[in-house]
Amino acid sequence: MTRSKTLQSSEETQRVVDERSPLLSNTRRGSSSSGESSLTSSSSSGDSDGQYLPWHLTRSSEVVDSSVDVEQVAPVATASDDAKLQARKTSTWAVIKIVSILLVGTFTANADGSLVMATHPTIASEFDDLENSSWLFVSFALAGAATQTLYGKLSDIYGRRALLMVAYTLFSIGCAMVGVGRTMWQVVLGRVISGSGGSALNVLGLLLVTDVVPLRDVAAWQAGINLAATVGRSLGGPVGGWLADTIGWRWSFLGQAPIFLLAVLLCWFFLPKGKQVGKGDEGAEASGKPINGKKGSLARIDFLGAALLALFILTFLLPIEIGGTKIPWSHPLIFVFFGVAIVFGGLFAAVEEWWAKEPIFPLELLKHRDIILTYVISGGQVAAQLGLMFSVPLYFQVTQRVSNTVAGIHLFPAVFGNAIGGVLAGYLIRKTGRYKFLLIIATIASMFSYSLLLLRWHGDTNAWESLYIVPGGFGAGLVQSAGFISIQAAANPKHKAAVTSGMFLTFQIGMILGLSCVSAVMMETMRWRLDALLEGMDLSAVVRKQIIAKATSSVDYIDHADGKVSAAIVQAYVEGLGFSHGFSLISSALALIAAIFVREHKL
Repeated sequence: MTRSKTLQSSEETQRVVDERSPLLSNTRRGSSSSGESSLTSSSSSGDSDGQYLPWHLTRSSEVVDSSVDVEQVAPVATASDDAKLQARKTSTWAVIKIVSILLVGTFTANADGSLVMATHPTIASEFDDLENSSWLFVSFALAGAATQTLYGKLSDIYGRRALLMVAYTLFSIGCAMVGVGRTMWQVVLGRVISGSGGSALNVLGLLLVTDVVPLRDVAAWQAGINLAATVGRSLGGPVGGWLADTIGWRWSFLGQAPIFLLAVLLCWFFLPKGKQVGKGDEGAEASGKPINGKKGSLARIDFLGAALLALFILTFLLPIEIGGTKIPWSHPLIFVFFGVAIVFGGLFAAVEEWWAKEPIFPLELLKHRDIILTYVISGGQVAAQLGLMFSVPLYFQVTQRVSNTVAGIHLFPAVFGNAIGGVLAGYLIRKTGRYKFLLIIATIASMFSYSLLLLRWHGDTNAWESLYIVPGGFGAGLVQSAGFISIQAAANPKHKAAVTSGMFLTFQIGMILGLSCVSAVMMETMRWRLDALLEGMDLSAVVRKQIIAKATSSVDYIDHADGKVSAAIVQAYVEGLGFSHGFSLISSALALIAAIFVREHKL
């Protein structure tokens, strides 16, 4: 009877300990002490790497050593309720501390995004290069897409903290370069550096959260991070616009550099120092030949695969950006780029399938229907939403000649909808364990928003009609939370980092496609319509060409042009922006079709 009670007490104690996050205790095999926090201490067994296991890999045998006498742990079970309560409190507090650190970078990075959205006409117009204003976004997204897949694997090897510090540092350097840039292309270079760091912020943040909480609760915690991102996007536009109107747009970027440096220090002092145990670690352990040291760690990185993937993305997306604006779509260079992209894509697939020991992105993930469909949903929604965010400030600056501050404020309804969507999705997923219906609702809401813009935004938009963008933001917020849960539920846990990196790579590609296509559609339509309107005024071809060049270089030309010419420019811009809303509508429609065929997995 006594032995039965003892075993029961031992099982109760083990269950209590199992409820705690693996980041909060020493979970190494063979360790005789499980109470030492990996947040503040290293292994007592001589393992200097400070490894910790994510929640989905933790086994009870790794939490309480079998060599410990059950009589030693039995007294703990007599206070099982107190132990469970204390474990939950400690676990929750540790997660809050991790998430709080993530919020600093998330808030500032998202403020940066909406700041650029609100001020890109002013920045580009200062260099008389409004036609290339989309490069302020596209360069950021291209750099992110090229580096996205590396961060997940590198964080498995070197730890989330180290990679997050690198990302914050790159973002800080990029912002400083934008602030001091003297030409448009120096500013674009700064955005490239920021983008190479920004691509890691979301993926590493999500990986840190999924390392410490169950999947069903991830959406709720992620909703809090999304809320901080939303507040950042809400304030970034108007505050950045106000700074541009008062002390100049450069200071809105220079001011971000010290904030990201502060985030680096917070990561150094407070984030866990352990390394994620990924697929490579498991394989090494199984073979009895663990890969240790700098040389071994570098050997695990699929540099060739990463380089080929980056080259494929760049050669595929670059012609989409320059086609129709810099060079005609019929230009031979366009076909050369696409041909080279096919070659790089084929080489990447061959390397990942037959050569790489630890692929940067396992191709088996692309054989999973639900992962592919979720990527399509996410990419389509991001393309649609970024197209909207690009066009809204420009629309109000052209039609109502508002300041940068007011143009940024007009982004707030979409950002507000995004916040509501993210929080609601987190709550509903946690309560119901279901997510497919949220993906369908998200795409329908977005389609409704873009349809309203097509029908009603024709140059005389009032305050109430400016709220038409709320459903679009709401749909994007739902997809951000539900889409992430969808791929995590569908994928094998050992591919968590890869599938998450793939998700954010899809976001980056969606951003580039959305911004490039919207910019190209808007500018081409604007040129065509303006030329037709000017021809109706009996202006010569030479004069028309000069007017079109000035109108596409700076929105301020509207104030200096002749009355009829000014009205024609506004009308041409409105019609061009209308076609851009059509692109967003089509993108959301494709996302809806994909959402219908997603299979729901039990959480």
